[in-house]
Amino acid sequence: MNADPKLESDYAPEGSERPGEFPYTRGVSDDPKPWIMGQYAGFGTPRESNERFRKLLEAGVTGFSVAMDLPTQMGIDSDDPRAAGEVGRVGVAIDSLADIEILMDGIPLEEISQVRTTANSIGYVWAALFVALAEKRDVDPNAFGMFIQNDVLKEFIARGTQIFPPEPSLRLAVDCIEYCAEHVPNWTPLAMSGYHIRESGSSATQEIAFTFANARAYLDECVRRGVSVDQVAPTLFTFLAITTDVLQEVAKFRAARRVWARLMRDVYGAKDPRSQQLRIFAFTAGSTLTAQQPLNNVVRASVEAMTAALAGVQTMHVSAYDEALGVPTESAATLALRTQQVVAFETGLTTTLDPFGGSYAVESLTDELESSIWDLLELIEDKGGALAAIESGEFARELSEAAYDLALSIESGRRTVVGVNRFPSPAEPLEVFRIDPSAEQGQIDAVRAMRAERDQVAVDSALARLREDVAAGRSVMPATIAAVQAYATIGEVVDVLRDAFGGWTPSSAF
Repeated sequence: MNADPKLESDYAPEGSERPGEFPYTRGVSDDPKPWIMGQYAGFGTPRESNERFRKLLEAGVTGFSVAMDLPTQMGIDSDDPRAAGEVGRVGVAIDSLADIEILMDGIPLEEISQVRTTANSIGYVWAALFVALAEKRDVDPNAFGMFIQNDVLKEFIARGTQIFPPEPSLRLAVDCIEYCAEHVPNWTPLAMSGYHIRESGSSATQEIAFTFANARAYLDECVRRGVSVDQVAPTLFTFLAITTDVLQEVAKFRAARRVWARLMRDVYGAKDPRSQQLRIFAFTAGSTLTAQQPLNNVVRASVEAMTAALAGVQTMHVSAYDEALGVPTESAATLALRTQQVVAFETGLTTTLDPFGGSYAVESLTDELESSIWDLLELIEDKGGALAAIESGEFARELSEAAYDLALSIESGRRTVVGVNRFPSPAEPLEVFRIDPSAEQGQIDAVRAMRAERDQVAVDSALARLREDVAAGRSVMPATIAAVQAYATIGEVVDVLRDAFGGWTPSSAF
């Protein structure tokens, strides 16, 4: 472990694949180094979340993820009656650029490796907000790293925060991807997200195949618009879960890199090696956390972090042990970060690459997963691709069946969950994070005060332009940037599109 990592390739058998070589099974780089470390955080008001972010930065975070509350993710303002009771609950409430200014107060954008977010249905608005913030600070938006999940198609499969029907949802996501490719190429405008698919009960094969099927829909639309794969693919990440099944998870990441490399080269004709290199953001599985014996979650998260390190990921988040009970406490979030730091700096795992390479168990699992992923990908394409599978309910049916099988395996005891179906013990007292109940009214008051102070004429003009661009089939990005610069709220921007596109009505197949 203490040997020069550059010598690792010298021990590979003649003719065998080395790290950093196509098809990148063993990693996208031949340079072992720590991943970008971040923590998913956000609750209550922007000011409260800003304080948590500052403390995480002081603790050594090199990137962070902004957790948004459900009204924000659904394009609903905090003072909308539909938001009642949910403002600031599972993330921070963001209504306008004014909130982003508070959220990022005192945080130097150009010194942050990544600012990640779960913005999916509102990915284009989130991109616009940070373009506007950068311009207001006189910072080049391309000088810092934005990581916008923007994978709205997976919302129809696994998470449920979709706003519009699939086709216009795809259009808006690609508007964001296209804009970033042309104006801020250092940003990640799409994180192909299998995490929530796996969290909903899928198998490892389904997690990767469904994710890549969705990715093909985005890439096909980009190509249709004249944006080359080599303009887009090098900027992309994939966002995957890590469970406690160590060997399978290492093999899953290896197989995913291999499938992606061949998909890009052989199907899309990508010439740039960076297009063929699948960069992975690994997030320890929230579904493996238990409310029973919650301190066991420290062990689970540690095992999962080790697994991600063994698999060679580029960025990582480790879940806090109390997340099964609510928003993490500050101490639990710090311990989760320390878990990453111990794995990165005390275990020696960042001094070598693909340490399981050559293992019979991992190599055979990698081959099996690669084969099953390709089979499922081809089946999806034969049935019309991701949009068809979403609209017909095919994805939802398959995921529902997999989740049911998983639940049965736990209930029957075939799958052991320590502290749940084996080795139970009395409930342990544990400090749980409590959100200030007055925070919701404070956020409502803030958005109403902001509306009263802004230039309403400028807002109306920007929203009118957005309405015209949507009707004409033009990209929504320029008008959305202008709207948020005028302090239009997220809800006001999304309402323009609701009028144009309507809402999502699930198929009767669900």
